[in-house]
Amino acid sequence: MNGDQQTPAPGGWPVGPQEDVAISKDRIWVDGCFDFAHHGHAGAMLQARRLGKELLVGIHSDEEIMDNKGPTVMTLKERVSAVDACRWSSLSVPHAPYVTSLPWISHYGCYYVVHGDDITSDSSGEDCYRYVKAAGRFMVVKRTPDISTTDLVGRMLLCTRSHFIKSLTKTLAGKEGPGNLEERKELGEDMRQRIKDYASDETGLHLGSQVWRWAGSKSAMEDHTAEEAGFFISMVAGKPPRPDQRVVYVDGGFDLFSSGHIEFLRQVVKAEEQAGKERGWYDETARKQRLEASGQDYPPAYVVAGVHDDEVINRWKGVNYPIMNIFERGLCVLQCRYIHAVIFSAPFTPTKSYLSALPYGTPSAVYHGPTSFMPLTYDPYSAPKDMGIYHEIGGHDFQNVNAGEIVQRIMRSREMYEERQRIKAEKGIAEEAARQRESTALEAT
Repeated sequence: MNGDQQTPAPGGWPVGPQEDVAISKDRIWVDGCFDFAHHGHAGAMLQARRLGKELLVGIHSDEEIMDNKGPTVMTLKERVSAVDACRWSSLSVPHAPYVTSLPWISHYGCYYVVHGDDITSDSSGEDCYRYVKAAGRFMVVKRTPDISTTDLVGRMLLCTRSHFIKSLTKTLAGKEGPGNLEERKELGEDMRQRIKDYASDETGLHLGSQVWRWAGSKSAMEDHTAEEAGFFISMVAGKPPRPDQRVVYVDGGFDLFSSGHIEFLRQVVKAEEQAGKERGWYDETARKQRLEASGQDYPPAYVVAGVHDDEVINRWKGVNYPIMNIFERGLCVLQCRYIHAVIFSAPFTPTKSYLSALPYGTPSAVYHGPTSFMPLTYDPYSAPKDMGIYHEIGGHDFQNVNAGEIVQRIMRSREMYEERQRIKAEKGIAEEAARQRESTALEAT
């Protein structure tokens, strides 16, 4: 395969613009499978976005991934939805070639291609970035450790629970977790820094989202038997709600942060935009007043997302749910462009006491969607219903895509995914050898 074989004919590019864009070093290209919206993918996009002013994200087709790597778990449409939702992504480009092509990146005006510090190879064992490396248009960022699609599939196949975090507070403080005391402290510092990084704005350079941790009794956290406000501890002092913004609250496990979760959040924003339109938010006079007061416009709603602890989710779902731990799930929610604040360790039941004690006061609305598959014995949203602030998002294209559905996809084709894991392990050995050869060659020059 050469770098030009997959170049579309004029007018045949998967997304616009159809005319070639002037190449700029401020326009960065990343590409990949993006199978699962895990925080490793978001971390790569964040680092790439910091290197320029626009980030274009190429997404490989199901067929190309099958030919080069094995079956995908998520469809192309689902994977595009996840990339679209990333705060640092400027444009998603589906059907991008598996071997990164100079004509493709040049057409979209990108000079540099960014990838992690690992080697990715095609079906023939050759480096997928060989053409852009030869052209001197390749930049390396640090690969996010301890997370990958392969790792997540392994958790599902082996039904492991070793990824659970018992206490996020103690883990961040270096008091719990793997390794000795020094290693735990280093891990805690890294986790705290990553939370701060993922709370950055769309440039990746400035503070954006606020991050809190809720503390309360175990009974208040797990079910509805205790009515208590608890207290909120600030983790990242991001941007607070702006004047006249409605504060709205959502919560959940957000396990394997899928297109089902993402579309629910998008629909929440859409519903609030409609509500804003009805109260004159987009009138020219109102817009001018916001610009004069703050120097920039902003949306009508400030969306706060509560994320439940591992033990809380496991109590209701059992087996080895959640597949992602509280830290991993929190980062996934934090990187989403539809979210303005995240509350770690939020209680499973948003009681009146809890909602009234939120750092922003009682929210204007509490939204829930059709993405849950928990066998509940009571209604956790009875309080917001009684308060008259409960809203439900109806059905949508991805309403059945949740952690349970994704696990079922893996289990229905278990042998195929086990073979993928085996091939990935073998390719990993060859790719590591190639990386070491490349590193040695660079040191010799």
